[in-house]
Amino acid sequence: MTLTQIARASLLAGTALLAGLLAGPAPQALAQGDGESEITFTAQSGDTVEAYRGEFQVPENRADPDSRMITISYVRFPATGETAGPPIVYLAGGPGGSGSGTAQGRRFPLFMAMRQHADVIAFDQRGTGQSQRPPRCASSQQIDSAARVSDADIVAAYQAALAECVGFWQAEGVDLLGYTTRESVADLSDLRAHLGADAMSLWGISYGSHLALAALDAIPDEIERVIIASAEGLDQTVKYPARTDAYIARLQAAIDTQPAAAALYPDIAGLMRRVHAQLEAEPILIQVPQEDGPAIPFLLQRHNVQQFSSGLIADPANAGLLPALYASLEQGDTTLATRLLGFFWTPGEPLSLNAMSTAMDIASGIDADRLAAVEAQAETSLLGLYLNFPMPQLNDAVDGLDLGADFRTGPTGDTPVLLLTGTLDGRTYPQSQREAVADLSDVTRVVVRNAGHNLFMTTPEVGEVMHRFMRDEPIDDTEIVIDLPDFLANPFER
Repeated sequence: MTLTQIARASLLAGTALLAGLLAGPAPQALAQGDGESEITFTAQSGDTVEAYRGEFQVPENRADPDSRMITISYVRFPATGETAGPPIVYLAGGPGGSGSGTAQGRRFPLFMAMRQHADVIAFDQRGTGQSQRPPRCASSQQIDSAARVSDADIVAAYQAALAECVGFWQAEGVDLLGYTTRESVADLSDLRAHLGADAMSLWGISYGSHLALAALDAIPDEIERVIIASAEGLDQTVKYPARTDAYIARLQAAIDTQPAAAALYPDIAGLMRRVHAQLEAEPILIQVPQEDGPAIPFLLQRHNVQQFSSGLIADPANAGLLPALYASLEQGDTTLATRLLGFFWTPGEPLSLNAMSTAMDIASGIDADRLAAVEAQAETSLLGLYLNFPMPQLNDAVDGLDLGADFRTGPTGDTPVLLLTGTLDGRTYPQSQREAVADLSDVTRVVVRNAGHNLFMTTPEVGEVMHRFMRDEPIDDTEIVIDLPDFLANPFER
């Protein structure tokens, strides 16, 4: 499981809290659109709904007049209200998440509830979901899991893997320069036209908010209103390591509200630094059991636990594993670390890359001044450069892919925007989210206290705020408070 996947796994089990919002008028019999087919959409819960799956074609790289055409796919859930506004387009995170895949998961009740306002479009961005996807590249590069390696060794291996993969994708006919947020914005414009709509509303989270902000900058006249959560600004693909340290301090403050947890973990930052120093001086050799063979040796090093931590801190439901991991390692107990390896590591697997997610991050890039600040902060920060890995390590690694400083500036304008921010978001930090929308003039900010990165399903109040915003009703209460998880509970048993 990747860092992104384990971060997504921190969604709380209470998704069904919004199920009561599903009751409402029967769906209207809307006309089947061009390129659409009727489907029965089945969620992971087993719930079903009648919907339409549609597709259209776009150039892979609009800058190339000879570009091949690729297929973009979506699922349309027809509106249930008596009147419907512009279609609401859901933008998944990642980059690399699937809109239709997200709609099948824990957020399915919210997708259904949003239909009271308009058709809801579960959009599969280029290279994701049911849209046409470049093949995944498995390189020849491997990192010896039983040998001591440095940060520089890891970076060199990933850079070599990317160089191989660029050649692989070229041989497969993939134009990597087409996998940018700017091209995805153009896809959104084409989607709007394909749907026959004068405008659309956008609803996104994490990288989906990055795409929504880019659309606000490039095609503001096509956007009615925007809901974003856990916002990632156009210049925030690489986060400041110092803000990760500030997040650890907020996590400590939350733990301090629970006396038993506070007694066990009085100084998480100090604990992390001690364990990092121990592992840097003397890595721990773990024998990882296998179901179908002998145990495989794994040398646990400082960079491994920094990578584990980067995947755990997205949401407080999983962040409780962080101090437990470090406390156990300080005592020489590798039980928890061995279990986490089952999520992060596949024995003998070569370095492999996804074209869409890799290219999107490299294209959004980072300016020189920010990169210098990030690298300086990483020298002393708790997680170094691993929160954003493999960026900025692969920055500028593909000629012509970076979208440049102009892309990373903005957006401005007066489109109504609702921003939902969790105070314990360990991926996109509250200060950064405020900065991401600083130049927009009509932003309603709602803070969800004690929520993390994946906040949509933490409480029905989030959905209620979204509905008020879509109805253009005043939102006077701009803070929602939810309970903290029990930091001593075992997330594996939730």
